[in-house]
Amino acid sequence: TSSQSKPNILDTLKLDKALRLAKNNVKEGSYEEAKRIYQDILKKFPKNKQAQKGLVALNKPKQSPAAQSPPQETIDQLINLYNQGHFKQALVEASQSLRQFPGSVVLYNIIGAINAGLGELDAAVESYRQATIIKPDYADAYNNIGITLKDQGKLEEAIEAFNKVLSLKPDSAEAYSNMGNAIKAQGKLEEAIKAYKQALTIKPDSAEIYSNIGNILQERGKLDEAIKVYNKALLLNPDDSEVYYNKGNALKEQGKLEEAIKAYNKA
Repeated sequence: TSSQSKPNILDTLKLDKALRLAKNNVKEGSYEEAKRIYQDILKKFPKNKQAQKGLVALNKPKQSPAAQSPPQETIDQLINLYNQGHFKQALVEASQSLRQFPGSVVLYNIIGAINAGLGELDAAVESYRQATIIKPDYADAYNNIGITLKDQGKLEEAIEAFNKVLSLKPDSAEAYSNMGNAIKAQGKLEEAIKAYKQALTIKPDSAEIYSNIGNILQERGKLDEAIKVYNKALLLNPDDSEVYYNKGNALKEQGKLEEAIKAYNKA
């Protein structure tokens, strides 16, 4: 190599760190620096797919926001397929749309949800992350990342994702509630209740959040308090069979068997 050649980024950084640096540069809008890193990687690893994709994305002409999303009719059709449980068909059609609209954060978010429905959780997280790379303030995608990481048992990473949501949307009751679920999975019940109560200050009519608090109180043996909270949840949503069932369990533990049977029958 000529002594006058520019140094390669991989002379000082490992491959994975160089790739992360390039992605961070893209997020921050330093496209030329990101392009240089990807080019350096491909000099030493010509078949590296991440660098190839990154460089292709940087070389594509920037589209207007309207041109980056498919028609609403296409989105609605994909959502209908997802809601009906036709995940494989939805994935095929969403992937086809993505080839036409490679900058669509909505499509990446939908593909993430479809992959989660198929049980492909790593692929789901990757799709959601791609959406956040394109749109760094996309709170919904970060929320979905957190939910999927929680399902994978990666609780600290999930909580980090929910904190990211709250940094973008401080009034997100859903993020506080989801964070409560992750903290509860860690066994930190008091902290989980604090997160749920924070969610209730934003969304005081959420039967689900009251139910979650009731479940923790019941788990801690505070049965009277749990039943009161279950009753609040049922005032907000009288058709929630799961809450009636849990209330029945709490009454049974108290020895109030007739009342427990009524709750079970209602469920």
